[in-house]
Amino acid sequence: MRMKEIAIGEIAIPLKTPFKTALRTVDRMRDLIVRIRLESGETGYGEAPPTAVITGETLSSISAAIREYLAPALRGMTFDRPGEVWERMDRVLAKNTSAKAAVDIAVHDAWARAMGKPLFRLLNPEGSGKAELETDLTISLNDAETMARDAEKAVRDGFRILKVKVGRGGNEDVERVRRVRRAAGADAVLRIDANQGWSPEEAVRTIRMMEDAGLDIELVEQPVSCHNFRGMQYVTARVETPILADESVFSPEDAERLIEERGADLINIKLMKTGGIYPAVKICRMAEKAGIGCMMGCMLESAVSVSAGVHLAAAEPIIRCCDLDGPSLCAENPYTGGPAYEGARIRIPETPGIGIDRVPVSFETL
Repeated sequence: MRMKEIAIGEIAIPLKTPFKTALRTVDRMRDLIVRIRLESGETGYGEAPPTAVITGETLSSISAAIREYLAPALRGMTFDRPGEVWERMDRVLAKNTSAKAAVDIAVHDAWARAMGKPLFRLLNPEGSGKAELETDLTISLNDAETMARDAEKAVRDGFRILKVKVGRGGNEDVERVRRVRRAAGADAVLRIDANQGWSPEEAVRTIRMMEDAGLDIELVEQPVSCHNFRGMQYVTARVETPILADESVFSPEDAERLIEERGADLINIKLMKTGGIYPAVKICRMAEKAGIGCMMGCMLESAVSVSAGVHLAAAEPIIRCCDLDGPSLCAENPYTGGPAYEGARIRIPETPGIGIDRVPVSFETL
């Protein structure tokens, strides 16, 4: 396969309600879209959201990385497998994981279209894959009353699993979760995400308070700073609730350290952290070997890049739970095709690639 054209454009999508965490508040997605065309005619799409507080990337830096480094290195490249494209990208650009991810997703999409198969079938050619997934829904960080109201609505809308944002203070966070549990009911699954908001000691104290209160938490995500690896070890060793590493794991090298040093019980894989599907699969293999379960997560992304995450989650048995609610948070869906969201259920069609057919963006060819 030979790469004929690389193009970029921007898309803006309003959110149903502001997305609030311990790190930021966002009221709309404004993401960069990548389009790749092969000489054989197939087109693939990728996406990158600016998440400066996590990946260090802005919309301008993502655009510059692709425009000035990745596109010149890849234009006209011939490849047999998408991993060859990622390896070349990694030689010309050390970081910029979201920029790499957008291109990597577009390459995988075009490759799968050229092969005439849905991407998840090609990522797991020896297995059957999952035709349907279940995602959680994020309950943004607000006052306890608002969060309880949002949780009650989410359950009414058919979401069984809720990802509750906390990280602003131990006692207040416990009250938030207590109110959410009461509103959501005993059958709801609650996942807690502190987004690096606690100190190690505060994390242990807060999680133990939730345990003692019988709030029945499935897992706690990234309780302390991503840079505080010893803090992650400290928390993991001192609470009964499983700890999920998110911002602490970007690369396969990060995953290797976490596994070897028991920095968490679970790993949250996000394509914008790993740099795309190719390195994400490497993390899956490492987790599989170690017997550590994974979550497939996303940043504040729309259906293009989330569809790629859906296909990876469908292909990988080690990915046992999903936080792929980006499209559910959008006030509108400007695309056609791709996985179908029916409340918490995500159904994966047998169409080639990631399945997105129409991307209403004004593209600039690089």
